[in-house]
Amino acid sequence: MQITTNKINSANAKINAAITRTTIDANVEKIANQLSKEAKIAGFRKGKVPLSAVKKQYGERLIQDAEAKALRDLLDAGLAEMGISNDSLIGEPNITKFEKNDNGIDVEVTIATRPAIDLGDYAALVPETAKPTVDDVAIIVRIEELASAQAPLVNVDEDRALVAGDSALLDFEGFVDGEPFEGGKAENFALRLGSGQFIPGFEDQVIGMKKGDEKTIDVTFPENYGGVKLAGKPAQFKVKINGIQVKETVELNNELAKKMLAGDENATLDLLKEKVKEQLESEAMSTLYNEELKPTLMETFVGAFTIDLPDFIVEQEMDMALNKKAREMSEEEITALREDAAKVQEIRETFRDDAQRAVKATFIVDALARAENISVNEQELMQTIYFEAMQMGQDPAAVYKNYQESGYLPAIQMAMIEDRVLSKLLNDKIK
Repeated sequence: MQITTNKINSANAKINAAITRTTIDANVEKIANQLSKEAKIAGFRKGKVPLSAVKKQYGERLIQDAEAKALRDLLDAGLAEMGISNDSLIGEPNITKFEKNDNGIDVEVTIATRPAIDLGDYAALVPETAKPTVDDVAIIVRIEELASAQAPLVNVDEDRALVAGDSALLDFEGFVDGEPFEGGKAENFALRLGSGQFIPGFEDQVIGMKKGDEKTIDVTFPENYGGVKLAGKPAQFKVKINGIQVKETVELNNELAKKMLAGDENATLDLLKEKVKEQLESEAMSTLYNEELKPTLMETFVGAFTIDLPDFIVEQEMDMALNKKAREMSEEEITALREDAAKVQEIRETFRDDAQRAVKATFIVDALARAENISVNEQELMQTIYFEAMQMGQDPAAVYKNYQESGYLPAIQMAMIEDRVLSKLLNDKIK
């Protein structure tokens, strides 16, 4: 077997080989000899099966197994010659040529490996970050919001008009084309004005009404309204205000702190302020990290490092982008593209830059994670997916299975690793 290797760069390599007929025949004999000791063939005792019977029984399969063994042998030999370890391979080697002839088989195997990345002093690329500060006004506003959310509603006795933030106790009945419709009627319904709970325009027309007032409100159902019969239709609602309610005023004192910090008998307003301050600082830091610092830092890394990219992974990324684009196209557009291969290739090529950037970012994160000794194991991945599914009211096991079957788990795992890596690097530079 003649082998020629070509290590193109740190991420791509090729092995060319001519597998001789002699090699294939020798492999057939070895495999047949082994089967003669193990195979069960009618009319022969186990371990006493002649080679002729084995070859007759297994025929073409013997040749396929012999060719597969030759491929494995040439791959092992080629990797050893180039000094490439199996654990540095990315994906499965791709057989780009497999041509049989009278002398044997001409083979070409394309290999992708984890590219070499010189990170250098990568920590110097991370900016120093000042921890966000929270003023006293923001703390008081948040405490008032939390207290108001828990406060009970009380009736307003004074004769005044409804304003945004009030809860209106109202009777209403809706009509489309002069006819009442199902689900369009209620009595003593509590509607908080400004909540956006009703059709756009409804709450705005309730503002200004007083207890005892009656009014017909004109609105139009949104085009994307769930009920097909009502979507986009103009409607009239007869409305009567039965009462006005507001949240009970809550005093900011130690008693409130004990209610909000349940279980802490020594809770004080000062302690509550400190807890809320920590929460606001955490939220501000999270916003700063996720919306500004992490994306900017990732772009800095992508621009700073020059690395070789595995060609086939870039091509895969382009294929996925093309498929996503196709799902957004109309039937007419897809039909036209089926008849224009050049146009398909032109569209596909527009995704190359983004694909290269995405693949580069992935390998940079991988290298940084190794340098920082950061990883996400399967248990952590599962726990994260389960927790998010429960927050959204979905079946955690079903969500995890769906991600698993769709092949999304590696991408989710890499996203988690990226988040941890960037957070760690930024945390090290917090003032």
